[in-house]
Amino acid sequence: MSSKSFHVEHRYLELPDSFYTRVQPTPLRGARMVCFNHELAEQMGFHTQKEDDWTQVGAGAELLEGMDPVAMKYTGHQFGAYNPELGDGRGLLLWETIAPDGRRWDWHLKGAGMTPYSRFGDGRAVLRSTIREYLCSEAMNGLGIPTTRALFMVSAKDPIRRESIETAAALVRVAQSHIRFGHFEFAAHHEGPETVKTLLEHVISLHFPHLIGLPDDERHVRWFEEVVERTARLIADWQAVGFCHGVMNSDNMSIIGDTFDYGPYAFLDDFDAGYICNHTDQGGRYAYNRQPHIGFTNCQYLANALMPIVEEDSVRRGLRRYEITYNARFLQNMRDKLGLLQEEESDLSLIMDTFSMLHEHHVDYTAFFRALSNLYAHGHAPVRDLFVDRSVADEWLERYEERLQKETRAHDEREYAMRGVNPKYILRNYLAQQVIQEAQNGDYQPMKALLKVLQRPFDEQPEHEQYAALPPDWGKHLNISCSS
Repeated sequence: MSSKSFHVEHRYLELPDSFYTRVQPTPLRGARMVCFNHELAEQMGFHTQKEDDWTQVGAGAELLEGMDPVAMKYTGHQFGAYNPELGDGRGLLLWETIAPDGRRWDWHLKGAGMTPYSRFGDGRAVLRSTIREYLCSEAMNGLGIPTTRALFMVSAKDPIRRESIETAAALVRVAQSHIRFGHFEFAAHHEGPETVKTLLEHVISLHFPHLIGLPDDERHVRWFEEVVERTARLIADWQAVGFCHGVMNSDNMSIIGDTFDYGPYAFLDDFDAGYICNHTDQGGRYAYNRQPHIGFTNCQYLANALMPIVEEDSVRRGLRRYEITYNARFLQNMRDKLGLLQEEESDLSLIMDTFSMLHEHHVDYTAFFRALSNLYAHGHAPVRDLFVDRSVADEWLERYEERLQKETRAHDEREYAMRGVNPKYILRNYLAQQVIQEAQNGDYQPMKALLKVLQRPFDEQPEHEQYAALPPDWGKHLNISCSS
């Protein structure tokens, strides 16, 4: 069906069988291939002339030799409350493949039908949410932020009931690992210390091989520190591009530090520090500015799960790595965004004042930093035009230019570097909404066009200027729910 040079494994099945249930996918009817990620397929070690060869796999109607689908069992804290009933309610882990470059890929079919963990769900995914996940995981990859990826998606004729009747779809999502913080919570709360250790060694051997060979205690502590650090860096990177995840439950936290499970996410338009992108999040638990704190809370849940096998003092020390790592990464990210190479004591107050100003004056976050990246090329006007009160911009620009006098880099060199971290194109909610509407009418070209732009978010792409435009009024603060 295609030429391939990958090697098939299914190492997840080496875990105790309480971690999964074998489930056959429930086939979708009249499936058609919607979007296939050829570039990613190449990285994974195969390419295909005929995308349609994969349609039946996406529809859950065909399994390739070596595929052994399982629904994973885990638990986790949802909106702060522990839920023992969790697991893959509509997704199945099909197999793992090893690419020629040695990278491991889990293949996960989302929208595969009912599993023992579906609870009240129907095990299906709808076109709208599948497109949103496809777009955002590829957008994040373009921005250089660790993420699961979208390999391909199919749509189908089956009607799915949500708030209204919607079209069914399925996504093959790939990642180095689908193991979540919630897997460790399940092991600790329901299986016991030996199982926690088994899971820990499994994760280390597959994803942290540089720790193999250290004495047990040191290996486990170093592993925990690394997970904490990866999580902290990930969230600092989200904050830097104005990304809101929307549902940072511990079962949505990847053990390797990937952005995981795209539900009601959003990229900020007008900067709003307390922005809540998930309209089911009544209390704003997962608001934009609370994400760093929630990342830490999730690391505490993971720490508690490790208590039976790691000394409490070591775990506490490991947790301290979170704040140190987050603060350092956040400060570095913001210095990069402002083009500051020399480190000045006063930088943090400049950064925090910049956030306050953007918040108070509802300035578009992405457009502001991009305009700043062309200050010497295009002058002050593009920055000033983002403010209703131009004098606020003038005052800030004066302070900023004063700070730049301490820099030694040439202006053009600095701004070239700034354009490499301040994207021109992000996945604004209204853009996603527009391509979803077209797709629901059967036209997937707009989705593919948007994907191409999002793959190179830092490039000027003058022919795609319309994608960098500020959102129309209807396109701001769109309400996105968890129901996918």
